Amino acid sequence: RAALDRATVLLSMTKGGKRIDNVWGSGGGQQPVKHLAKEIDMLLKEYLLSGDVLEAERCLQELEVPHFHHELVYEAVVMVLESTGEKTFKMILDLLKSLWTSSVITMDQMKRGYERVYCEIPDINLDVPHSYSVLERFVEECFQAGMISKTLRDLCPSR
Repeated sequence: RAALDRATVLLSMTKGGKRIDNVWGSGGGQQPVKHLAKEIDMLLKEYLLSGDVLEAERCLQELEVPHFHHELVYEAVVMVLESTGEKTFKMILDLLKSLWTSSVITMDQMKRGYERVYCEIPDINLDVPHSYSVLERFVEECFQAGMISKTLRDLCPSR
């Protein structure tokens, strides 16, 4: 009876319930895609504010969804395209390089993220007129850093 009462209290707590869900196995791949996308978006925004690469890496690994890391790549590149300054460009480049170097993001996930951006660049360009040139520059920087292959670089759409 005491265990049931304790579980009821834990589940009624907002953050505690989420923690219990993860402990009991509904975390990782069991989470809804919208929730994961929101978590990744918040992770990237927090990273841009703090600049803490290790914290961003830790948060990404805590999500326990390596098959969904392409979403982080996609969202990160879109943030670069939508930004107006060099700070976001450099910070996202550093983050992706760190995640690539530490093997948190695999070649397949990196490729899938970039391919998604390539497919959606015509729509992105409607809202962000300079996006093609920024994308070309960012892709070239990623290629120079060894994060993407020559084939993936060459697939980058241009105006």
